[in-house]
Amino acid sequence: MQTFRQAIRTRDFTLSAELKLDARSTPGSIVDQGRTLATMVDAVQVTDNPIGRVHMSPLVAAGVLLRHEIDPVLHMNCRDRNRVALHSDLLGAAALGVTSLLIMRGQKYPKDLSPKVKGVFDWGVNRLIADARAMRSDPGIPNPPDFFIGSIATAFDPNKGWEPKKMSTKADAGIKFVQTQLCFDIDLIKRYMTELIAAHLLERVSVVIGVAPIPSADIAEWLKANLRGSVVPEATIRRLRQAIDPRQEGIRICADLLQQLAVIPGVSGASIMSFGDAESVVQAVDESGLRKSQVNGNES
Repeated sequence: MQTFRQAIRTRDFTLSAELKLDARSTPGSIVDQGRTLATMVDAVQVTDNPIGRVHMSPLVAAGVLLRHEIDPVLHMNCRDRNRVALHSDLLGAAALGVTSLLIMRGQKYPKDLSPKVKGVFDWGVNRLIADARAMRSDPGIPNPPDFFIGSIATAFDPNKGWEPKKMSTKADAGIKFVQTQLCFDIDLIKRYMTELIAAHLLERVSVVIGVAPIPSADIAEWLKANLRGSVVPEATIRRLRQAIDPRQEGIRICADLLQQLAVIPGVSGASIMSFGDAESVVQAVDESGLRKSQVNGNES
């Protein structure tokens, strides 16, 4: 089974896509989505109850994918568990054979979430990253895991000479890649990557950009307003609103973004949000011409 870690190291441009989970997810629906996505991408991202919407345990979903030889990138947030539960999930991930983790603080609960829920935040992001890294040398763990650890970043328009201190601190803690929130502004990404290169941070971490085939202008506006860190220009929203077929237009926008991202210096790949429509991801990747078999590089 090709892993996300291997893909980052051996492909010029790595592709992953998000699994859609909800309270009604079943092993069968997870396998169907995973198999559809795996035709085009190197790994499947398994979310951890984003914006407080409860879905099947991401650890269970990752296990289902692994049984069918589909590599998961397991998301873990600090919002919903104390340190005992977090470390327990790390042990469970290791036992299942999970090799890649995306560790994050966790998005704030929406104000209209009912019933109200309190965030835990017993451990911060850097502490959880360090704990996951330390497991590789823990003598108390049989076959200790060597997790390929990543975290979240927000692409923005930095001033010249900006120092990415937060990302550097996470690299010190143990991350090997960062994955940005959704960003549909290619010029902004170019400027952001120029500053990361100047800071020599790409010698330590790989950068994956978040994109999506957004199916409507209304969803694009919701993402811009509610998904912290997302960059959705008005031009993108206007293009979706004026389209005769917004779903197909969203696929074309995503395909265009993938083509442009693939040639930006320093960008190692893209992660694609699916909105529950795996076929849209497949179409976007196919239209971009960047399906996983076509983006091979030399192993390093």
